[in-house]
Amino acid sequence: MTTSPRIAIVGGGPAGLMCARVLQGHGFQPAVYDADAAVDSRDPGGSLDLHADAGQIALEDAGLLDAFLALSRMEGQAKSRRDHHGTVLAEFTPAEGDEAAPEIDRGQLRSMLYEHLAPGTVHWGHKLVRATPLGDGTHRLEFANGASAEADLVIGADGVWSPVRRLLTDAVPQYFGVHFLDARFDDVDTRHPEVAAIVGEGHMFSTDGDGRAVIVQRNSNGVVRGHIAFRAELDWHVTAGVDLTDREAIRSHLLREFSEWSAVMRPLITGNDGDYVQRSFWALPAPLTWDHVPGVTLIGGAAHLMAPFGGHGTNLALLDGAELAHAIKKESSLDDAVARYESAMFPRSGELAVSSNTALKRFFATTSPDAPHLPPDHAREHQNYQTRAAEYRRRQAENEQ
Repeated sequence: MTTSPRIAIVGGGPAGLMCARVLQGHGFQPAVYDADAAVDSRDPGGSLDLHADAGQIALEDAGLLDAFLALSRMEGQAKSRRDHHGTVLAEFTPAEGDEAAPEIDRGQLRSMLYEHLAPGTVHWGHKLVRATPLGDGTHRLEFANGASAEADLVIGADGVWSPVRRLLTDAVPQYFGVHFLDARFDDVDTRHPEVAAIVGEGHMFSTDGDGRAVIVQRNSNGVVRGHIAFRAELDWHVTAGVDLTDREAIRSHLLREFSEWSAVMRPLITGNDGDYVQRSFWALPAPLTWDHVPGVTLIGGAAHLMAPFGGHGTNLALLDGAELAHAIKKESSLDDAVARYESAMFPRSGELAVSSNTALKRFFATTSPDAPHLPPDHAREHQNYQTRAAEYRRRQAENEQ
């Protein structure tokens, strides 16, 4: 594409920032609009792993792989599985040189992407309230702060409750019936040695087989973050009479709910620093597709919000952003670029969304004695990431010829 289309990216998370970075590398000047006041104005969550066959490919395309590797934690790939009594059921330690899925804090990833954009690219404090088609594929964007903009292409990178999505589909996220209470442990090796010993260098997953789980993970700077997970209705705290602003009331409730868990595991549930953060899990219908609408498309969670099992969400979001930017460069029109991008994104994200959503539902269903939840083969999983990465690069090279 030789002209300079007006490209508006709604959402300054990993997907939107990656798309903007690759577009700028191709000579385009996109504008990113985000509701947050600044890149670090809210807690973005814990740690995530970037896979060799998705997130790392996007980072390499953006010229940021070395910057990512400098921040990431190879040792964070370690994983263990315990039962609710603390007995180790399975362990995985990454081999020397294994870079298939290193960990990085979400905040570090977002800041890294933002810092490698041209100054002024991201317009903070711009919450989209309305996107109106103007004809010929152009749209008018109106923001809560009174600002407005017009664009030849609107890219919805605006996550769970995406206003941009409404231009393409009536699909809305559905609640999975699972709640997480986020817990945080600071200066863990000194202040919480029992937690440090359980979590190790990476990630620890524990379940009682009755729909309750504790998932804890090393972050940077001596922090461990965890999720206390259980099946519940959205208003569980109302039914249970629990004040979500009262940390001790929540702890008392969790001690009752997790009463069968051993004393070894209870510090993960009740020993956290600071308040619990309530999260509920939602997903879009999968596989999700839509008919082409001129001048608009979706990337990341706005396109394929899925369960967190497998860690595919952010990886796909980064790859979406990079691939859409490449398509805009290669195709002669924005319509052709969007069609090229969506034709690859739909089957890839649909397959992973179905498998991730199914895995979460099965996991949090009551486990019968003859159908235990077997831990994944992480060594094979890492091999598969590397194999698929090589296949992706081979296809990419063939398409360039």
